Amino acid sequence: MTNEPLAARMRPENIDEIISQQHLVGPTGIIRRMVDTKRLSSMIFYGPPGIGKTSIAKAIAGSTQYKFRQLNAVSNTKKDMQLIVEEAKMSGQVILLLDEIHRLDKTKQDFLLPHLENGKIVLIGATTSNPYHAINPAIRSRAQIFELYPLTDEDVNLALKRALEDDKRGLKSYNAQVDDDAMEYFSTQSQGDVRSALNALELAVLSSKVDEDVRHITLQDAKDCLQRGAFLSDKDGDMHYDVMSAFQKSIRGSDVNAALHYLARLIEAGDLPTIARRLLVISFEDIGLASPNAGQRTLAAIDAAERLGFPEARIPLSQAVIELCLSPKSNSAISSIDNALSDIRKGNVGQIPDHLKDGHYAGAKELGRAIGYQYPHSHESGFIAQQYLPDKLKNKIYYEPKTTSKSEQQFKSIYENITKAQQQNSK
Repeated sequence: MTNEPLAARMRPENIDEIISQQHLVGPTGIIRRMVDTKRLSSMIFYGPPGIGKTSIAKAIAGSTQYKFRQLNAVSNTKKDMQLIVEEAKMSGQVILLLDEIHRLDKTKQDFLLPHLENGKIVLIGATTSNPYHAINPAIRSRAQIFELYPLTDEDVNLALKRALEDDKRGLKSYNAQVDDDAMEYFSTQSQGDVRSALNALELAVLSSKVDEDVRHITLQDAKDCLQRGAFLSDKDGDMHYDVMSAFQKSIRGSDVNAALHYLARLIEAGDLPTIARRLLVISFEDIGLASPNAGQRTLAAIDAAERLGFPEARIPLSQAVIELCLSPKSNSAISSIDNALSDIRKGNVGQIPDHLKDGHYAGAKELGRAIGYQYPHSHESGFIAQQYLPDKLKNKIYYEPKTTSKSEQQFKSIYENITKAQQQNSK
């Protein structure tokens, strides 16, 4: 038996053996069509770890019979790449799988580019980072970009069964008997990372006791070998930002259960700073003027969480999330300032009215008085109608109040009275 891990041994030898990613390798998938016609172009695979990026690259090579070589953008040198280019010149074409392609330095990139152009090298880059942000445009423009998705529980289960039944690359010779609940644990707790599931299964089989030529794998064995599911919490990867996005959108949508689910994922990742920042943003962006004190209460919950630390921090965080979910929602604050910023960025500014100018220079204060600035606090209501916006913007409306709560309904009533007085004054 080779020392190569089970996950590596069980990699598909051709495109028909690939589990999942049917949007790429299914009957109408673009990679399937490229393989069938043997018209390969360079490509970049991105997605979470353990979902088949290397496997698909090797399967493409197996299906097309092209030579396959694998390098790492960080650990392998330009000289290693030169050797592969020489091989490609002799054999006609080589598929080069380049792991961590987002970390490819300029020297290696400049060396590879002409060989990608002439087709001698078919580059398959693999990365967990978003290639649209992390990969140099020179490489990106020469490659098709394909996103790979985590495998489903059923996909992982199928991969495990294949490994148990394979007598050449798999574990059939060990005569392993895996309990149903153990198989379910391997399948579900790996979170779509088939490599993690396969290697945990192999560890369970190899470390189990032999009883009458049978290796019996129980649920406890599965838990011992996959002690904590392959929870995806890569802070530099797309998954982390997807969870944060889903977290905020669930609160915005008032779905308490979904918001608590995503909060739990962030807690499991131990990412208190991200949770704190996101909750504070939500309290002002999505709840805002509908519940003006929500920001203050959220800040208090965050302060308590930071003082407590995990695991107790989960309690005030949960309280804040539940309150924010069930609070009335208003985005009038963010919409209003964004409307104003939009004008500024378009150059729609105008001159400040003279009566509002600062009195730091001689005569400015007198000028203001001369042309009619009135001090609101000198009036019983604390308000006097006068122009504050520049002339070219004097009728501009930025704030559009919501009516989702009594708080903002009150703000709306005051705002409409002031706006009406301002309009009458400008006539």
